[in-house]
Amino acid sequence: MGFFDRLFNKHPESCKCGCKDDKKEAKKDAKAAPTKAAPGKALPVKAAPKEAVNPLDAFPLLPGAPPGGKIKLAIYWAAGCGGCDVSLLDTAERILTVSDMAEIVMWPIAADGKEKDIEAMKDQEITVSIINGAVRNTENEHMVKLLRKKSLLVVSYGTCACFGGSPALANLVPGGKDEIIDYVYKKCPTMKAFQDTQKTPVVPKTSVMTPDGEITIPELYDTVKSLDQTIDVDYSIPGCPPTQESIAQLLAAVAGFVYNGVALPPKGTMIGVTAKTLCEECPRKKEMRRITKIVEPHEIDVDPELCLMDQGILCLGAATVGGCGAKCTRAASPCRGCYGPTKMVSEMGASVFTAVASLFPVLDGDPTCNEEEIIKIMSSVKDPLGYFYAFTMSKSLIKRSVVEKKKGGQ
Repeated sequence: MGFFDRLFNKHPESCKCGCKDDKKEAKKDAKAAPTKAAPGKALPVKAAPKEAVNPLDAFPLLPGAPPGGKIKLAIYWAAGCGGCDVSLLDTAERILTVSDMAEIVMWPIAADGKEKDIEAMKDQEITVSIINGAVRNTENEHMVKLLRKKSLLVVSYGTCACFGGSPALANLVPGGKDEIIDYVYKKCPTMKAFQDTQKTPVVPKTSVMTPDGEITIPELYDTVKSLDQTIDVDYSIPGCPPTQESIAQLLAAVAGFVYNGVALPPKGTMIGVTAKTLCEECPRKKEMRRITKIVEPHEIDVDPELCLMDQGILCLGAATVGGCGAKCTRAASPCRGCYGPTKMVSEMGASVFTAVASLFPVLDGDPTCNEEEIIKIMSSVKDPLGYFYAFTMSKSLIKRSVVEKKKGGQ
């Protein structure tokens, strides 16, 4: 098998790389040694506790500067919670050797890189830019376009960058940014109490003159976009945030390219995903039970072995691409779809809704479901749009809500 076959796929039965022999040796080593016991009394043999395997252990620490010298690396945080930036620290001690491979020219939470320094660089002087977060305002758009121009490769890192993520739920506000700003700064309880003490409402301005000069803040957009809806993207890594496995694959790909000249994956590759759905990765037993009521996990005593959907808990695993190892469902938390849709799904929300509806009770002798029963069941979903489009609104067919005007146009 080639390097990237081993990197991005599981080893097949025909693999000749020695992994089977390694597994056999590991099994031999795992056999318990004889235990000494008191005369006439046997002691029970306890198996050693299974230690969690760190996927990064497969990749050694970076061995100093590459033959061609250090590459330039930029990391930018757009509209997101910051979890993706923190997840980069899941490289454990390898984060301490990244400086052997790369000069970090921008990483706002860790390095003092300036916008003017990036602007002064030659086009494509930065080898890799890792961008997390959606494009929500003028600063986000300016910075991602600048980094695209100055970078050889751009990686869309995390769910918000790949699909819009949670920030894109703002697209469901009919009045767009104006309605959001009006509520946040004038109507929400805490701000209303403050505004009631003012002669005129105090709201942020995008520009204001001060004795020291003009101060500007980014302007909010009506529509939140994913990164590839704004710039050209070379690779994507989904996840909220990406898992250690995905980070390990990214690290191995970049290190292989920089140190050994190993070819990178084809442009457009989504790193860390499989051809399966999350349901196929989930170890829970599936009985395809009919749903008569939709519940939240805290409302029932969750069966640790039974499929969550079979228990009436909405789970998006049927329409979500695999690769995360079903970590959430293993812990009795339903999949919310942060890895995005499979290649077979063009509209994640509608696909999940169809999967849920297929489990509604069917009347005896009639392949239809009573309309009142459907309404009753679906009414128990507290936030349908927020649930079915929790991470993928920017990539949905509807993309945002609109208000139809009474006279002309929309």
